[in-house]
Amino acid sequence: MVKRRPAILVLEDGRTFPGEAYGSVGETFGEAVFNTGMTGYQETLTDPSYHRQVVVQTAPHIGNTGVNGEDDESGRIWVAGYVVRDPARIGSNWRATGGLEDRLATEGVVGISGVDTRALTRHLRERGAMRVGISSIDNDPQSLLARVRQAPQMVGADLSAEVSTAEPYVVEALGEHRFTVAALDLGIKRNVPRRLATRGVTTHVLPGSSSIDQMLATGADAIFLSPGPGDPATADAPVELAREALRREVPLFGICFGSQILGRALGFGTYKLGYGHRGINQPVLDRVTGKVEVTSHNHGFAVQVPGSGGGAVVPDQVIDTDFGGVRVSHVCLNDNVVEGLRAVDLPAFTVQYHPEAAAGPHDADYLFDRFAELIEGRTHSKGRSNA
Repeated sequence: MVKRRPAILVLEDGRTFPGEAYGSVGETFGEAVFNTGMTGYQETLTDPSYHRQVVVQTAPHIGNTGVNGEDDESGRIWVAGYVVRDPARIGSNWRATGGLEDRLATEGVVGISGVDTRALTRHLRERGAMRVGISSIDNDPQSLLARVRQAPQMVGADLSAEVSTAEPYVVEALGEHRFTVAALDLGIKRNVPRRLATRGVTTHVLPGSSSIDQMLATGADAIFLSPGPGDPATADAPVELAREALRREVPLFGICFGSQILGRALGFGTYKLGYGHRGINQPVLDRVTGKVEVTSHNHGFAVQVPGSGGGAVVPDQVIDTDFGGVRVSHVCLNDNVVEGLRAVDLPAFTVQYHPEAAAGPHDADYLFDRFAELIEGRTHSKGRSNA
């Protein structure tokens, strides 16, 4: 067996975990968060929403199925660092084109293995997400801790411009074209336009700095606000774009960071969760249908509506805003965090989690149907008014 290089992980409160280098040898810093998914590590690594975060996998065995050329959610790995307990020595899957550790090393992702990830996760649950450093070149905990405490915090971080596309691109509808959607790329995952394409939607993905006029110049029937990294309180330009779309009564759908943007546009605040929701096993109540869905999450911030926060049960009532009534449409059953909003008087809704989830679950995939129905209803309504 090849002897691995020693490495250490140091949290900003001084808690230290020893391990071995995994992936690239070096040093990295970010916000320590944990993901409870037992599968889908390739999708996690390539999700732009994990930009500047060090991801701890709670599942003990990671890398079993290797990596392939089809499951990436973007063009690169975005995590700042990677923490696993027991990495697979051999990846085995008929779709695999390489090994996970080789992929991490190739892209310069510093990781650590052999860590007691259960103890680390319990620590983060009790103390909250915090800054962290991983080093396989400096094994002095105090030296690394000093640099950890100099690293930027996630609160106040404006990161969406760092992950957005530089140039617009188009994902064509599959089969008959029905609608056109303009997606504001704040950190979009590839599976979003794929799910829309299966419903006859052509998606124009535009840079996060785009204006409302640039988005509508695509011939868009609706606007999509994408997921993404960072603190939604910093995203003033996307918020103003969403407000203008609401004023013009353009159909809107926001996911995750996009949900927080639309929430701010409606007049609500946002706040940082203690340790966030990350994984593919989160129970959410859809108040529209009364069903409980098993859903995929990746968010460290949430929307604050009157009566929410601190684990309080969110009232099921119409909330008055500058854009008419709004209801909380989805609620997390673990902690009563707001997981979706629905405008009563305008064609707009959001969900805080990920209906486009790959590798699953797919309980919430129907939300793309709901978006298509919203566009269809608005298109027919405009047709009648113009008749």
